[in-house]
Amino acid sequence: MTEPYAVKVTVRGYETDVLGHLNQSVYLQYAEHARWSLLEDAGISSSELLAKSIGPVVLEQTVRYRRELRAGDETEVTCSFAWGEGKTYRIEQTIRKTDGTVAAEITVLCGLMDLKERRLVADPRGALEAMASDAKVFGL
Repeated sequence: MTEPYAVKVTVRGYETDVLGHLNQSVYLQYAEHARWSLLEDAGISSSELLAKSIGPVVLEQTVRYRRELRAGDETEVTCSFAWGEGKTYRIEQTIRKTDGTVAAEITVLCGLMDLKERRLVADPRGALEAMASDAKVFGL
């Protein structure tokens, strides 16, 4: 099995709450940043998605907070795809400190929306694979 796709993110002071912890909503921003970085590294730009009138959509998210993050902490945010046969797919994400401590686990149910029809694309895996110049980042 290949290693999951990963990006590095440093916690910035303005992202923390009054207790000095990373604000809970920012974990989701880090996860989304990693997903968009993955698309870019696969060779899929947001302008290309718009030109094809499709876009990734989040249908459901679950966050399991494990350990706090503070300003200055260096993290790695991973993305691992679980492809099914239908219109949706899951992305399992982990936010981990450089010492290996898991700060959060995020499960995202996604789809690709046809922006004209306002319906999910029947084969999101096939659509992304066809657009990608490097489908390895999707685990394909």
